[in-house]
Amino acid sequence: MCGIAGFIGQGDSALLHRMIDVLAHRGPDGEGTWIDQSSNVFFGHRRLSIVDLAAGSQPMTTKDERLVVTFNGEIYNHRELRKELESRGHHFKTDHSDTEVLLYGYREWGPGLVEKLNGMWSFAIYDRAQREVFLSRDRFGKKPLFYYSDHRSFVFGSELTALRLHPAIPGNVDSEALQKFFAYGFIPAPRTLLQRVRKLPAGHWMKVSVEDLHCEIRKYWEFELDPFEKIPQNPERDWGEELVQRLDEAVRCRLQADVPVGVFLSGGIDSTTIATLAARHHPSIETFSIGFEEESFDERAFARVGAETAKTRHHEEVLSPERYLNWALETAQKLDEVMGDSSLLPTALVSRLARQQVTVALSGDGSDELFAGYDPFRALKPAEFYSAVTAGKVNRVIRSVAERLPVSHANMSLDFKVKRMLRGLSYPKQYWLPVWMGPLDPQEIGELFGSKPDPEELYSEAIAAWNHPSASNDVDRTIQFYVRLYLQDDILVKTDRASMMHRLEARCPFLDVNVVDFARRIPSSYKLRGGVTKYILKEAVRGLIPDQVIDRPKKGFGIPIGQWFKNRDLTLNSSTSPQEMDWSWVNRRLADHCAGRRDDRAMLWCAWLLQNSPVLNV
Repeated sequence: MCGIAGFIGQGDSALLHRMIDVLAHRGPDGEGTWIDQSSNVFFGHRRLSIVDLAAGSQPMTTKDERLVVTFNGEIYNHRELRKELESRGHHFKTDHSDTEVLLYGYREWGPGLVEKLNGMWSFAIYDRAQREVFLSRDRFGKKPLFYYSDHRSFVFGSELTALRLHPAIPGNVDSEALQKFFAYGFIPAPRTLLQRVRKLPAGHWMKVSVEDLHCEIRKYWEFELDPFEKIPQNPERDWGEELVQRLDEAVRCRLQADVPVGVFLSGGIDSTTIATLAARHHPSIETFSIGFEEESFDERAFARVGAETAKTRHHEEVLSPERYLNWALETAQKLDEVMGDSSLLPTALVSRLARQQVTVALSGDGSDELFAGYDPFRALKPAEFYSAVTAGKVNRVIRSVAERLPVSHANMSLDFKVKRMLRGLSYPKQYWLPVWMGPLDPQEIGELFGSKPDPEELYSEAIAAWNHPSASNDVDRTIQFYVRLYLQDDILVKTDRASMMHRLEARCPFLDVNVVDFARRIPSSYKLRGGVTKYILKEAVRGLIPDQVIDRPKKGFGIPIGQWFKNRDLTLNSSTSPQEMDWSWVNRRLADHCAGRRDDRAMLWCAWLLQNSPVLNV
């Protein structure tokens, strides 16, 4: 796991070194550069040593120096690919480096290489003979890749803060991306916070000509639902056994490392399953949990049950309000591009705790998206019924009454759920999910920015996911929203940034290509069944992990952020904060929040992050 940066065109070696220096947290174990002065191609790398510690330094070249790569990630099937490439006549100079497999794999298969990879990655390969740079990002976007292109320069890197050091990069905020940030709580690919700077979307590759900087972008993979036509006589048994078998293999290959490996253990079904399977292959696996003094946010009891069942060496840390408040500013200033998921803080804290013992940690990311695990899945039917029997005016009256409910800052409190549900039902069905989940709705975004946005443009990514042709019902459409949008641009961004700011690599067995390929074929009626979320997964692991973990109510990995703002003496504004926003409106909402008249925790967190953004404070 590493940090990468580079450019073609304008710039010099001193600039390259400054760019990789700001990525030192991603790669504390070494750095390297490769420069072709004649073509103005500059590659930089910061290394977190995980595999082939002695010989895996980068940027790495082929023996003839035709190809050079800078790579961030892990390829879990690199040993199998190495054997195949050796059988085709390729000779390796390292013992077991997955980086070198990329070089000779690209020589053998060209862009087709990425379709053979099982892992997480962002990388750039320069082909000196073809005079072009090939860049790619993994299927789900687990590893970040930002880029900028104009007629003089092409710049890329793992973080916006690295790109911002290049003189070609504009410092202006993308106002449409900023509105989407308050609509979703994250900035969906390919947009970024900065004008003309883009993310390469998940499942895409691009080629850049060194001659004229022309860019070609192609999609090589996308998530599609393709349910089995034939249902087995006992799907819980047959599909369950296959699912556990694939998960077990995904965990096994993610335990491969030349450094210590552990597991994030929240106490939920996903992390408990991963920890239990990991313990099969690793006799003394380490597990890590974060607890809170606020009871509605604390999950330590369930994490302990999972750790005891799996017989892991368990570590936990309990946070007081004072500690996580002090921690918030430090985390925000390391965040790079803003993302409004406040569970970033406990994820960063558990990463710091884990890093004291291990260099790699497995997580349960991806399960809720693939197996219909979130609360909105259960809300679809009642929302459909409510929407059918209440006209717009009736809903407005009911919503007005609901807004008078006393505000609670407990985790997923009743008033929070009711108000969110009614807010979403004020809009057409294709807007329900982002309005339910987002910090602000379109009307409020209009108040914040001075002009009401077009909802169709504001939620264009959500609408595209909802209308994906492989979805045949509302549960399918909701899965598409979560997998194609929320997973890529929220969950995986959170995990990458939180782990890498503490020099820790996070791996996701549920997003193994073979697990995903099986999960996408299980019909949604076996994911949400009789109001039970993740039904097939729960039945698959029953007997493997404790029933009290399987049948417990779901609790998100959150923090008491609403109470935090209520108890703080804050004014939200800054000379470096985006001036497109009406900060007086933000502070009026902050005053209402502090007085207990409303719960604006999500919006206030987003505004506070912008105020402290390292990208805007360069």
